[in-house]
Amino acid sequence: MVTSVPRLVVAAPSSGSGKTTVATGLMAAFAARGLGVSPHKVGPDYIDPGYHALATGRAGRNLDAYLCGPELMAPLFLHGSRGCDLAVVEGVMGMFDGAAGEGELASTAHVAKLLRAPVVLVVDASSQSRSVAALVHGFASWDPGVRVAGVILNKVGSDRHEELLREALDSVGVPVFGVLRRAPQVDTPSRHLGLVPVAERRAAAVEAVAAMAAQVSAGCDLEGLLALARGAGALPDEAWRAPSAAADEVRPVVAVAGGAAFTFSYAEHTELLAAAGAEVVTFDPLRDEELPEGTRGLVIGGGFPEVYAAELSANEPLRKAVAELALGGAPVAAECAGLLYLCRELDGRPLCGVLDATARMSERLTLGYRDAVAVSGSVLAAAGTRMRGHEFHRTVVEPGAGAAPAWGVRAPQRRVEGFVQQGVHASYLHTHWAAEPGVARRFVERCRTS
Repeated sequence: MVTSVPRLVVAAPSSGSGKTTVATGLMAAFAARGLGVSPHKVGPDYIDPGYHALATGRAGRNLDAYLCGPELMAPLFLHGSRGCDLAVVEGVMGMFDGAAGEGELASTAHVAKLLRAPVVLVVDASSQSRSVAALVHGFASWDPGVRVAGVILNKVGSDRHEELLREALDSVGVPVFGVLRRAPQVDTPSRHLGLVPVAERRAAAVEAVAAMAAQVSAGCDLEGLLALARGAGALPDEAWRAPSAAADEVRPVVAVAGGAAFTFSYAEHTELLAAAGAEVVTFDPLRDEELPEGTRGLVIGGGFPEVYAAELSANEPLRKAVAELALGGAPVAAECAGLLYLCRELDGRPLCGVLDATARMSERLTLGYRDAVAVSGSVLAAAGTRMRGHEFHRTVVEPGAGAAPAWGVRAPQRRVEGFVQQGVHASYLHTHWAAEPGVARRFVERCRTS
């Protein structure tokens, strides 16, 4: 089956150029025109998709060729954009920056080629004039397989500055689709792991996205960009689908942590759980004092428990309910923030105490892709199962005793990581279950039988 979805990739020469502002602004501007816009983000980032979802009213989705494999990029894209009029894909870092030591793998350029999508390059022009032509020429000609089809100039200082930039770019043959002036109202606050998530500042985020849409609508050629997207052509791939369970099987309740403290989750995870036969119910560990009625399994993803440690600790009834469920042998899958929540304490504040481990904030950032193998059989994977993951945290967990490790990690140094204890699988690694659908099926089956 050949499927055509109008699409654009928004890339940049480096981080900090304005990709998120432009991509989110484009999404919101086109959505305001009545188009169904499908939002996507290259790489493992969880936070930008929250702003994308706010702009479009649809789930933000990730396209990560390292976590999921290049072969799944087009199918996952087609799954997310099904029924939409346009897809906007925000890139990651600089356009050619991908997994360290893996060439182009997982870079924006790599994903653009896999999607056969035109690229619009966002350039921070605040400290250059004629040099912009050399920069754009270099990016447009570096890899003939990537079609750099246009430029949006960001942080332009004045009419004269714009004139100089346009004159320089006339010689390059790459059209300018927009010029944006400096606009502090579109800035979003950051902290130790990047932008502050939408769930923590929703009212302010709504205003910021509206400002992005207004700036992009005023400064960009939306009709030209839409025509460019519509010329992307067809993809000869089938859309990804979550494997379905038998309709007559028991549907166990799987509680998934949400709210401001646990905002990191890939949209496909809940889709996989539901397709495997679970009744997925979201709860908020900051507010809810009980787990959802009938909970048979628990999924606690990533987020910022360190920011909300006092509130999480104060919710003693829920901490006890989580401990009782986990220590009773129910399946529990916890990633990063979820791992911290299951520890005895975080920075001296008592948490669930499921794991004999303590956690604390650290000055050191741990960041990078990981190639891992399951060293202990668990509710998620049989021993020997290989998966790829991503670590991103400024915390340290100091383990006690009583649990087996979850993963063996090969790089940047060989080590074991995480915890497997009764029905609990807890780890720092963020994984994308679409790469291994058996993870969700195994977890839901354990929920049925535990």
